[in-house]
Amino acid sequence: MATVDLARDVELDRCVALKRLAENRVRDDDLRKRFVREARLAARLADPHVVRVYDVGDDGSRPFIAMEYVDGETLAELLRRRGALPVDEAVGLGIQLCHGLAAVHRAGLVHRDVKPQNLLLRTDGQLKLGDFGIALGADGTRLTVAGTVLGTAAYLAPEQARGEDVTAAADIYAVRAVLYELLTGRPVRTPSTLAELAEVPEIEPPAGVTPAVARVVLGCLAAEPGDRPPSAVDVAHELAAALPDAPTVALPERAARRPAGKRRPLRRRTSFLVAGAVLAIAGGTAAAIATSVGGSSPSRATPPTVITPVHPGASAEDGARNLAAWLLRYSR
Repeated sequence: MATVDLARDVELDRCVALKRLAENRVRDDDLRKRFVREARLAARLADPHVVRVYDVGDDGSRPFIAMEYVDGETLAELLRRRGALPVDEAVGLGIQLCHGLAAVHRAGLVHRDVKPQNLLLRTDGQLKLGDFGIALGADGTRLTVAGTVLGTAAYLAPEQARGEDVTAAADIYAVRAVLYELLTGRPVRTPSTLAELAEVPEIEPPAGVTPAVARVVLGCLAAEPGDRPPSAVDVAHELAAALPDAPTVALPERAARRPAGKRRPLRRRTSFLVAGAVLAIAGGTAAAIATSVGGSSPSRATPPTVITPVHPGASAEDGARNLAAWLLRYSR
C-alpha cells in the first residue's frame, strides 16, 4: 500500500519517517482516502507510546505522511532475533503497549490491528504503537465494506474475525495475543481458514510463567468481549500486580470513578435543596422575631397579628413556594 523512507525535515532539522502511497496505487481513490484518513486519526494522538504524525500533504502525484522516526526495531524483528523473552521484560513491554492503547481509546479510536509488526521498540527501550491504516473512529466512519475482516489473523478477536462490529475489547484481545507471543516465542494460534479464525480454541497457558501472569494473559483471550478486562488501563494494572518484581514502568492512570450507589433524581434533589434553603431563611426570621420580642420594650403597644398556618401543598415544590410566601408575608 505504501513505502516508508527515512528523510530529513529541513525546516526543523530532524529525521522523520516519510510514508507515501505506492506509485501503483495512486489512482485508487479508496486507498487515497484511507491514506489521508490514517493521518487524520493518528494526528489526534499525543502520547509517548504512540508514533506522532507531524505533517500530511501531497507532492503533486503521491500523498504523504511525515511521522516521528523511531530508531529501533519492531517487536516482530525482536522476536525473530531473540525468540521468547524473559517474563519481566515481556510484562514491561505489555504495560507500555497498554499505555499507548489507553491514549488511542481515550481519543475515541479502536486500532483493530495491534500486532508485533506495528509495535516499534526504540533503542532506549520505549515502545510505540503505530500504523492506524484500519483504525475505526467513535463516529463509526470507516472505508471498508460491512462484514469485511481486517487485521492480521493471529491477533484478531473472535468477533472481529466474524466481521462483526468491534470495540476497544478487540484491541484488548490483541494485547494478550502479543503478550502470549512475547512469552512463548510463537503466535497464540495460526488459523489457516476463515472458519478456523472465527472459532474459539482452547489455549494452553504460557509455560514458565507464574499462575498470576498466566491468568492475566488468558483473561484477555476470553471469547466474549464482556469477559475481558474493561480497559487497557486495567490490563496494565493487572500485569503490574501479577509480577511485582518486573522492571519499574509507569502505569497509566485510572479514570476517576463515581462512588457506587444510586443517585437521586435531579428534580427531587432540587426540591430538597430549595426546601432546605427556605427553612434556613425561616430559622433566621424566627431568630429575628425572637430578638425583637425579647429585646427592649417598644414605645407603644401594637396589636397582635393573627398568623395563619402554612399550606403544605401537593408536592415538595409547592410546599417550598408556600413557605417562602408565608415568610415574606409575616416577616415584614
